[in-house]
Amino acid sequence: MLKLAFDGTDFHGWQRQGDYRTVQGVMEDVLRHVVRHPVKLTGCGRTDAGVHAIGHIDNFHTSFAHEADELMRAITSRLPYDLAVTEARYVSDDFHANRSSISKLYRYRVFNSTIRPVSQLCQRFVNHYPRHLDLDRMQRAAEYFVGSHDFTSMANVRGKRLTMVRNILRCDVTREGDEIIIDVEGTGFLYNQVRIMAGTLIETGHGRWEPEEMLALLELKDRTKTGFTAPAHGLCLQWVKYPEELINPVPIEESSDL
Repeated sequence: MLKLAFDGTDFHGWQRQGDYRTVQGVMEDVLRHVVRHPVKLTGCGRTDAGVHAIGHIDNFHTSFAHEADELMRAITSRLPYDLAVTEARYVSDDFHANRSSISKLYRYRVFNSTIRPVSQLCQRFVNHYPRHLDLDRMQRAAEYFVGSHDFTSMANVRGKRLTMVRNILRCDVTREGDEIIIDVEGTGFLYNQVRIMAGTLIETGHGRWEPEEMLALLELKDRTKTGFTAPAHGLCLQWVKYPEELINPVPIEESSDL
């Protein structure tokens, strides 16, 4: 298992796509040189072009027999400046970066000031929104997203799935200085869901909707009735949770069953 951090600005998303520069493409090329056999990398999710991560989880199978720390150093020495491996460990054979996840936390950052974010050298990682936003309205609206709902109204129409129901565990809106931070934790997400939720909360904070209208917007199941898709560069995958027994398997010699 590998934990990745990357600045998504110059990547065409996570998934390998032909000749485009992607995180999966760069990682698989590096891994092939390090472990000396072809590698198929499995990711916890397919981040869009421009989206960042500090806790993206990937896994692969290998016959490489060295310690995990040694593997991480060998990988790191070959990575570009905007991609890093921050953790490597051997995990259960049953571990799957996507299917094994319990929940994920995405963070959307809004620079809410008339001054441009370059003043704080964070312009690559925040969405600049210079007009006034009412934090209380945004937080009250966010509470209506918590729970299991059909999020058709909050998903890109190209991302149609067999079920559009997703479970949001929490959706918090806070302010730190000039930044408004939207944290969304869920067991899974639809295509562009968090960015559309963020855009809808931003417009609610500016007065387009009352917070109490969020459930009605969800019940419409109509993407055209909700907010804009917030720009990708404000979004970052913070972490992914997994069952402890999959990421810290008990060694055979320590198992009480043997």
